[in-house]
Amino acid sequence: MEALIKELVETDGPSGEETAVRELIEKRIAGSVDRTFTDSLGNLFALREGPAPLLLFSAHMDEIGVIVTHIDERGFLRIAPVGGVRPHLLLGQRLRFKEGLIGTVYHEKIKDLKELDWSKLYLDIGAADGEGAAERVRIGDMACLHQPFVNLGGRYLAKAMDDRIGCAVLVEAARRLPPSLPQGVCFLFSVQEEVGLRGAATAAYRLEPDYGFAVDVTSVGDTPEAPLMAVSLGQGPAIKIKDRSIICHPRVRELMIETAEKEAIPYQLEVLEYGGTDAGAIHLSRGGVPSGAVSIPCRYVHAPSEMVDAGDVAHAVALIEKLAARNWPLPEG
Repeated sequence: MEALIKELVETDGPSGEETAVRELIEKRIAGSVDRTFTDSLGNLFALREGPAPLLLFSAHMDEIGVIVTHIDERGFLRIAPVGGVRPHLLLGQRLRFKEGLIGTVYHEKIKDLKELDWSKLYLDIGAADGEGAAERVRIGDMACLHQPFVNLGGRYLAKAMDDRIGCAVLVEAARRLPPSLPQGVCFLFSVQEEVGLRGAATAAYRLEPDYGFAVDVTSVGDTPEAPLMAVSLGQGPAIKIKDRSIICHPRVRELMIETAEKEAIPYQLEVLEYGGTDAGAIHLSRGGVPSGAVSIPCRYVHAPSEMVDAGDVAHAVALIEKLAARNWPLPEG
């Protein structure tokens, strides 16, 4: 599974430009599902056919990045965020465009770091002048952080763990499912989550699932002077109770906890005071979808290097596998 994670995090796919990630996932999951298809937004559906109810597990393919807004006469690029990017975390970082062009981020003269905002940042691609820069990039081109995958001895460090690690978990869970399931299961690899949960909204409307689950990262409270939060690396995946986008359905949450305890899978309970996941869009689809979320603890979310624990990832795979294979009742109402 480590090789799959490395492939996924080192493939670039900012919001709205997830094609390379989708093509990789489709190749890796094809033999584990009955069929795959893509919709007009670029969401990838991977289906195991079966009777009702239909379970939808969603992980998003897109990652944070930047977009070029201006090229000046000296060849420097002005940039704006795509998703939740904090400008001070980009200083000195390398960014990579789809065609492989790499540049580095720096800032105009400022007296204090508190003055730093997007208007002060620029991207240097080594162009001699504006004409030379314009031959290599265009207004609207997107770039992602350029960081390699590293195994730190049981913990993984890379850009785009949010949410390629969720994608890897779903691919691996699909590979491990038994030949026969008691209900239908769809693994969704969604687009544009980082800019408003957009892909999951249209995908859930099209699919009409009976239950929905997001598989995404969550922040932790185990680093020095971190905000108080009852989630730590190495203690198992988290079963979400609430974030800003959803209050998870209590019956779904109970069944998730019951499954984890029955299968002796370590888990944590998560209350995230900010942010959201695809579950926030799925549960509002049509007449409503009872939904929950499996969260993978992650340090330094939306930073150039995000860290997850290999044991948490393995236990997340096991939990998704058991949730997909257990007998789910038809929802009431």
